Amino acid sequence: MSNNFLDYVLRIRLPITLFVVVVAFSLTYFLSRSERDGVGYSPEQPIKFSHALHAGQMGIDCQYCHTSVEKSRHAGIPAVGTCMNCHTLARKDRPEIVKLTDYYTKNAALSWKRIHRVPDYAYFNHGAHVNKGILCESCHGDVKQMEKVAQVNPFTMGACLDCHRNAQAKLPYLKNVKKGPEYCWACHR
Repeated sequence: MSNNFLDYVLRIRLPITLFVVVVAFSLTYFLSRSERDGVGYSPEQPIKFSHALHAGQMGIDCQYCHTSVEKSRHAGIPAVGTCMNCHTLARKDRPEIVKLTDYYTKNAALSWKRIHRVPDYAYFNHGAHVNKGILCESCHGDVKQMEKVAQVNPFTMGACLDCHRNAQAKLPYLKNVKKGPEYCWACHR
């Protein structure tokens, strides 16, 4: 190898290659952040639904629609029939309610897009948290103010462990709150 070639590689090609690798890694890391931790994720739903109106202004309790939250791993997505409990009478002529009524009439399920998700390899139980008095907004943010729901907190192992280890600071409204479990098999079953 000639000194000119080696000099060319070390002075020009190597720094350019390293620069491209660092930029590509950085872009991939930061642009995929919402996919990794979900923060900011707010998909379009098949029916536009305002939590600010229903949970906020009207004061409908989260558990009216998310019925299995006290007894299940999952909060549950409301069936069209739950919506129609009110919308057979209320605001029937609105375009989104007309779409909803069409689903109901056809006995078709709505394909809601799930927003909040822990990784499949981690076990999480809503019931265990709700029955300890942990408020929905502690993890899901102030949904009562959200026109369109977005994930505001990461559901990563680090975020969960931070809350389990610092429960009194994270959940000051609970009296005598204890640390949550930190052993691996509490979540990795």
